[in-house]
Amino acid sequence: MTASPSSSAQAARAALAVRLQHMRKDAGLSGKELSARCGWHPAKTTRIQKGDAPPSDTDIRAWCAACDADDQADDLIATARAVDSMYMEWRRLHKDGMRKVQQDWFDLHQQTRICRVYLSNVPPGFLQTPAFATALMNQITTFQGTPNDVAEAVAARVARSRFLYEGGHRYVVLIEESVLRFRTADPEAMRGQLRHLLAVMPLASLSLGIIPFTAQRTVWPLEAFYVHDDTMAVVETLTAEIKVTQPRELADYAKAFAGLAKMAVYGDDARALITAAIDALE
Repeated sequence: MTASPSSSAQAARAALAVRLQHMRKDAGLSGKELSARCGWHPAKTTRIQKGDAPPSDTDIRAWCAACDADDQADDLIATARAVDSMYMEWRRLHKDGMRKVQQDWFDLHQQTRICRVYLSNVPPGFLQTPAFATALMNQITTFQGTPNDVAEAVAARVARSRFLYEGGHRYVVLIEESVLRFRTADPEAMRGQLRHLLAVMPLASLSLGIIPFTAQRTVWPLEAFYVHDDTMAVVETLTAEIKVTQPRELADYAKAFAGLAKMAVYGDDARALITAAIDALE
């Protein structure tokens, strides 16, 4: 597991380490005694108990066996994997292609009632057209050097748009004006993408705000993030997907979103920005 800059992942990793430490103490074992039973150096036990070294599934099973607590192994392994998923490098997520990740996102959005989204680079996946998504995913696949299953991944990504039309889902989206202007795809695909934004704006399930270049900044442009029902934020960086669940961090993302929302324009003003971007493609 890669060390995460997210305090959510750090806190979860520390909690797992404490559970393992308590298990050892409940079994009446010293660190050296547990290490001997597991067949590894005592320094490894120390690193695991401090949360410095994430335990593998094999490590957890050995630890539980040493403490005569085999019945807890499956639960601890599930916990460790959940911690692992809080910070996942894209190359690891996309090692077999992008389709599986897009399907996982479909499942997450299906469970989400209110999703608050901010992007400064591209439209959110559920608002992308097939042509735009294809251009973007081809770029990502080439950059990461991962297997090319773009056609299947695009189909899975575009499928999320169904939640705009099904009851019980609400999307509050903020994008920078740069999203409208970046030539992420060829002019024809860009034109189709921008026209699609105009087409979905009237949907009751969608609030679309655009932050103009001319807006006086009170919050600087940020990395892309999706806040799901105020219980988890998914942050997208160049190299990794980070899942944030710590209340303190979630509060920061909510505060940033509120500040960004105040700088955005909506309705006719937003449509004017999109139309101007379309005209610039002529």
